[in-house]
Amino acid sequence: MILLERRDTSHGTISVYRRMRSGAIIYDQAESRQSEADRTGISLASYVHALFDFLVQANAQNILMIGCGGGTLATMLARVSRTVTVVDVNPEAFDLAQKYFGLPPEVRCHIADGRNFLLACPDRYDAIVLDAFHGDKCPEHLQTPAFMRLVAARLSPGGVLLANMHVLDDSDIAADRLAGSAAAVWAEVRLLDAPGYRCRNAIIAAGNAAKLSRPCVRLRPGEDLDEIEQELNTSIFRPWKNDHEPR
Repeated sequence: MILLERRDTSHGTISVYRRMRSGAIIYDQAESRQSEADRTGISLASYVHALFDFLVQANAQNILMIGCGGGTLATMLARVSRTVTVVDVNPEAFDLAQKYFGLPPEVRCHIADGRNFLLACPDRYDAIVLDAFHGDKCPEHLQTPAFMRLVAARLSPGGVLLANMHVLDDSDIAADRLAGSAAAVWAEVRLLDAPGYRCRNAIIAAGNAAKLSRPCVRLRPGEDLDEIEQELNTSIFRPWKNDHEPR
């Protein structure tokens, strides 16, 4: 890989690479892979395609994303004429997403903590996507029932929350805990996961989630299509484990 740029920020070092053969662009922050896209800006991460498909299934037109990284999901949504607002605490993320990943200018970018943004902004959204990480961990204050209630207050009637969580292995209950927080607010909560795999992504869907079906690829990337489709095909909606630890 070729290092294109490295920036030291207050939220960790960000490194952007290009794969020599394919030209794919990679965004690493705090030694954790945050985004990867083909030459045209389409994500090479299966969970991004899952989020994208769920948003299309839900017919979400006005979408708030908490967490930017390379901004691949926002870029893909803008291509299908969705209105997208992205919030991130790190201003460098927006600059790098625009410079290397093709984040279009019509995507609205706000430098803010996700909770503070929701507290200050009265707007409502058809969908809110939580994809915020420091390293491979989602900030704790964005996982509580109190934050879920704040999200619910900013969703339009029939809106949906989608949250991406990193899972180390089957003993890791991070996604289950977030699903439990969501279940304290919404009657319908679903957890898409791929049990048996290490270092995977799980997606929690809450709110208008009952009719969501297993996701598929809607925007075909220039490479890794078979791998992405295989990962999506191994994902299932599963019950979450109860977490009795105090939050």
